[in-house]
Amino acid sequence: MGKAAREQSARDRIKAQREEQMLRERRKRMVTIGTAAVVAIAAVGAGWWFAAQSSRSEEVGAALAPITVAADGSVVMAKAGVEKPVLDVFEDFQCPACEALERTSGATIKNLAAEGRAKVVYHPITIFSEQTNKGITRGNSLRAGAASRCIAGGAPWSRFHDKLFEEQPSESVEGFAIPDLVAWGKDAGVTDPAFEKCVTSQEKAPAHLAYSAEVLKTQKLTGTPTLKLNGTEVDTAVAFKPAELRQAVLDAAK
Repeated sequence: MGKAAREQSARDRIKAQREEQMLRERRKRMVTIGTAAVVAIAAVGAGWWFAAQSSRSEEVGAALAPITVAADGSVVMAKAGVEKPVLDVFEDFQCPACEALERTSGATIKNLAAEGRAKVVYHPITIFSEQTNKGITRGNSLRAGAASRCIAGGAPWSRFHDKLFEEQPSESVEGFAIPDLVAWGKDAGVTDPAFEKCVTSQEKAPAHLAYSAEVLKTQKLTGTPTLKLNGTEVDTAVAFKPAELRQAVLDAAK
């Protein structure tokens, strides 16, 4: 083989080696990119899974913690001897966001009390002014809030509380009619003969409004729902994720 032929053969081998090296590198990049994509997809999937688990509502346990309505209208749900952590729930029965919180995290709140992991204190209040929807929204809230005060406590109060949110009317439509409130109370298990008169006369309305004004002032609330854990406001993102809310309460007990 002449010199020229040998040089051409060498150049051909080098070219072939380079092409083979480039092919190997291209394949390596494709594997790396593919692996990264799989990892990224897995990470996104894990993120969605975690978010879904955090947002999944619990089921209410078979038994509730004892429920007592205090003189000021606040309602304590706690097992005997449980004093902390304290989870305060500030809510308005006419507030759509409060209904959403009850639907999402209401069971978790009840379960934490039933498990003896927290002292839950509900604060039903009216946050709407007379100017909101020509007073319709405030009227709805007031009738519901005053009616809830006509129940001394126990499971009937909790069932009535839940029913109010289930039947929450639009903010612009008159709802929570007196006959309905009376009927819902009886369906919830209220047997006190004074209940119907209490609801019909709205005798608890003045006290409910006074308590609402006091709470809004002293707690510096900007709206409802608001959860406070040992006096510190719970972030909305946590409040609406049952798993995260549960963990926050467990951490507060440490």
